[in-house]
Amino acid sequence: MRLPSLTLKPGHAAAEETSMGITVTPQESGFGAQVTGLDLAAPLAGADLAAVKDAWARHAVLAFPDQPLSLEALEAFTLQIGPFGIDPFIKPMPGHPNVLELRREATETATNFGAGWHSDWSFQAEPPAATLLRSEVTPPVGGDTLFADCARAYDALSDAMKAVLAPLRAVHSASRAYGTQGVFAKETAKRTMEIIVSPEADKTIAHPLVRTHPVTGRKALYVSPVYTVGIEGMTLKESHAILGFLFAHMTQDEFVYRHKWAQGMLLMWDNRCTVHYADGGYDGHLRVMHRTTVAGEAVV
Repeated sequence: MRLPSLTLKPGHAAAEETSMGITVTPQESGFGAQVTGLDLAAPLAGADLAAVKDAWARHAVLAFPDQPLSLEALEAFTLQIGPFGIDPFIKPMPGHPNVLELRREATETATNFGAGWHSDWSFQAEPPAATLLRSEVTPPVGGDTLFADCARAYDALSDAMKAVLAPLRAVHSASRAYGTQGVFAKETAKRTMEIIVSPEADKTIAHPLVRTHPVTGRKALYVSPVYTVGIEGMTLKESHAILGFLFAHMTQDEFVYRHKWAQGMLLMWDNRCTVHYADGGYDGHLRVMHRTTVAGEAVV
């Protein structure tokens, strides 16, 4: 569905207003956008839902401000986007098996959860297409989430480098985070979130290093420092040389959108063409987020 009636808002790209009264205000780069004019606590009409999905496909990261959602409403909206994904290694909320509470108490000293560039659960055979994250308690400082546009990062590569990457398959694993010798296994600081360290996290799976988005057809780099541990058929030194270049390339400022949270804001992003990083800077303050994922498809 195309979004007509463009009007310009200062400091952003053109704001796109649909015939249903929904306004989509993109960032200047077009990567990331704010969506207003919707009440996500109620089921969306077909045209509204189509407009949201269209904006999501074009901008990859959507922010919905002022959405006072119950857990049930968050679950219901998630299901309008698609079926729930599988969320391993973190204990879900009681009575809500598809909702994770990302909670960090004011007294905690453990590293903030998600503090490393990654695409959610890329070590799965069918990684989640979307992640939805809602701010329940927003600290007065810090807590930004950074997103890197892996499609624009791919587009910026030379034709020669694209040709090198085209046949490669990257090896993904949860071992560095959730494995028996991973970060959480060695953690000594107390953490409110219940992390499940498991030998299952030490398994590996290979995906195309460059994936094609199933909706837009755009190609994007599909690697991350947290979950990509090598390249099939290459030595570790060879893998690290290529991956190290790509990690530095895709997280350059020109490809990054820094999202600043507000109370009651819902964020939805596309794991198929982005990586993200949870920034800290809110020590001494409570932060509570509720998260769901939407099932994806095999990586091609």
